[in-house]
Amino acid sequence: LKSTPEGARDFLVPSRLHPGRFYALPQSPQQLKQLLMVSGFDRYFQIARCFRDEDLRGDRQPEFTQLDLEMSFVDMEDVLGLNEALVIELVQTTMPEKRFLRTPFPRLSYDEAMNRYGSDKPDLRFGLPLVDVSEILRGSEFRVFQSALDPESTPDGTVKVLRAPGLASYSRKQVEELEAVVKALGAKGMPWVKVDDAAGGTVSGGIAKFLSEEETRAILAAAEAESGDLLLFGADSWSVVVQSLGRLRLELGERLGLRDPNVFAYAWTIGFPLVEWDAEEGRWVAMHHPFTAPMDEDLEKMESDPGAVRAKAYDLVANGWELAGGSIRIHRRDVQRRMFELLAISAEQQQAQFGHMLEAFEYGAPPHGGIAWGLDRTVMMFAGEPNIREVIAFPKTAAGTDLMTAAPSDVDERQLNDLHIALKGKALRAADDGQQRSVEPQEMVDSRQ
Repeated sequence: LKSTPEGARDFLVPSRLHPGRFYALPQSPQQLKQLLMVSGFDRYFQIARCFRDEDLRGDRQPEFTQLDLEMSFVDMEDVLGLNEALVIELVQTTMPEKRFLRTPFPRLSYDEAMNRYGSDKPDLRFGLPLVDVSEILRGSEFRVFQSALDPESTPDGTVKVLRAPGLASYSRKQVEELEAVVKALGAKGMPWVKVDDAAGGTVSGGIAKFLSEEETRAILAAAEAESGDLLLFGADSWSVVVQSLGRLRLELGERLGLRDPNVFAYAWTIGFPLVEWDAEEGRWVAMHHPFTAPMDEDLEKMESDPGAVRAKAYDLVANGWELAGGSIRIHRRDVQRRMFELLAISAEQQQAQFGHMLEAFEYGAPPHGGIAWGLDRTVMMFAGEPNIREVIAFPKTAAGTDLMTAAPSDVDERQLNDLHIALKGKALRAADDGQQRSVEPQEMVDSRQ
């Protein structure tokens, strides 16, 4: 396919017949399946191989398999209903020993999921929600809280608390282990107190001396704390607080044995923002992809308040994993152009990169939408494995290498010449040294005309 600027980094394939030009391995069949709907097909599914040049982690591989579905003349309810029924039948047929926490699957807005659980793919097998105590502590004498709630120093600052039931007995070393979890995600620290007597409103240790009696009682009530609990605070920008405490919540769930492996807690996350601000690039970027439709009632905000526009997007999540994701697509050329303009994609770039899509919409595209399941992740969760490599034949390591075949590997000069490529910079030095090194893409190739 053609490489496009949005989404994950492409794997590029140089063309021998067209010097200096490249194919991109498909990250998904997104544009192709939409074009099928425009051409008159009313439904489609495919088991598709997809490729994304991303940093690897336990639930991600550079090559993966999707169950891809697309349908014409559907709305979000149609897609969610079909896939929910499919999940229920799949689990009941293949894994009858598992039980669903709740059916129908609950639906959480993106804002609710992030604010309450610190993740848009929350593990709902246990509670322990994040509780906002910003208003309670707005007049606090504790400097960390003052700084977090000062609009000049932290414009989107917040203070949240996470209850760790029964962990007041933790030693300082154990508390520091928990603090290391949040620091790894950007938190500067983790204020804490131990609950001595919830009814009496007494706490000790940590920052207890900085809390007034009124603040203490209000925090205990908001957190629904009990005697013997440990209260853990996050105070920083909203994103740092929810992400760090969200990860800490999962750590507590693991330590306390709350993540029952025999329970599948499926849910839908909906109402995602259409775009998010990329401070590094200084522009709005699509949270999912540039073909996701905005909510009809939010169309008027696309130019005036882009950050408030919600998308017709949805994720199927379970036990802390995102297992499927999709959206209702943009099917009007005028809305698609507005989306591209919002993403700072010029008219020339639109035509060069997506002209085939814009032209197709001129012929009367039907409303359409779909979803893609991550089959590897689904199998991983069904098998109870913590890492996706355990369920993929011939997986790559975390460094993106194949230990069996020693890929990626050197190629001979003749092959490079056929592809009109010359190595330079670190890539050239690595080849000369016979070593494999991690380098930036721009340092690796130089296209010859």
